[in-house]
Amino acid sequence: MKESIDRLYQHYFQEIYRFLFSLSHDHYTAEDLVQETFFRAYLHLEHYDGEAIKSWLFSVAYRAYIDYYRKQKRVVIKEQGYFSTVFDQKRALLESLITKEEIKEIITLLDSLPEKHKTAVLLHDFHGLSQAEAAEIMHIQKSHFKVLLFRGRQAIRRRKAGDHER
Repeated sequence: MKESIDRLYQHYFQEIYRFLFSLSHDHYTAEDLVQETFFRAYLHLEHYDGEAIKSWLFSVAYRAYIDYYRKQKRVVIKEQGYFSTVFDQKRALLESLITKEEIKEIITLLDSLPEKHKTAVLLHDFHGLSQAEAAEIMHIQKSHFKVLLFRGRQAIRRRKAGDHER
């Protein structure tokens, strides 16, 4: 059992990390969520029903992110001045990690999308999951997923075309 989770961790760590980093935009949060993902996977490995392991791990990761996101929404920040310097430092770190202009542009475009559109584009286009697998991860119908993916791609194209016309 331990050997199989170790192999899964080594094989899928980078993909799960990139997916969670894309959602959270924070290195430390993404690392914590990756650990939470593999911890949950370890706890529920015996309940794994034989579906594609990559899809199952992304589903576990997405649920871990949603749980984290919901918990963070309940936290009320009272002193805005203190956190503005932390936010500025975090932004500087993120910009230093991303050096290529194309990647920076795509991340900016993804950030402007609604959360479900962004998740659909990330799962399908960036992480190579099928539409059926991604729809299952998001707990929606495949037809609804197709609409979200189409609208997300369309919004990216429109915004990118608008930026190049200026």
